[in-house]
Amino acid sequence: MTDNLADLPFQELVRRVRACTLCSDVLPCGPRPVVQLSESSRILVVGQAPGRRVHDTGLPFNDSSGDRLRDWMGVTRDTFYDEQKLAILPMGFCYPGTGKSGDLPPRPECAPAWRQVLLDRLPDIALTLVIGRYAHAWHLPDGESSVTGNVKNWKRYWPEVVPMPHPSPRNNLWLRRNPWFEAVTVPALRERVAAILVEA
Repeated sequence: MTDNLADLPFQELVRRVRACTLCSDVLPCGPRPVVQLSESSRILVVGQAPGRRVHDTGLPFNDSSGDRLRDWMGVTRDTFYDEQKLAILPMGFCYPGTGKSGDLPPRPECAPAWRQVLLDRLPDIALTLVIGRYAHAWHLPDGESSVTGNVKNWKRYWPEVVPMPHPSPRNNLWLRRNPWFEAVTVPALRERVAAILVEA
């Protein structure tokens, strides 16, 4: 990547992202960057990193976490996977493997190499959903030290950004302990998403 990525045509930049092999020697299943984006995307979904099923299918949030996320957003699969409407850029683009307590963190090489140059090419984003602690750390540098703290302070970032917990079934206990999220934040999120999509 010796040339200036910012000067590349958008489709060539995306092609290079999808062909990236930066972490190939440490990825247990090999590189398969899974992203979705268009210069006309209106909503940006920022997750952690693809899970094994997403790696196998090449479709972001193609799992139970995605089902819950789409429910929180109030959108269909067709809308969710319409890149003209939704961009999906996890903090790590490839499946990092599994550790003792679930998937490993996103690879640290990914964000410095690609993240800002891609974000700079999404001029029409009206809403960013920031999901999980690695996404919070990047997108909310002045935020709280915990995911719960950021999610509780969601109105601080409204209406451009919504800090969110991860929709994984592993977070069911968190959701039971914090019922206000689905009672208060989720309805507001659905209204915001619907309003943006009407404009799209």
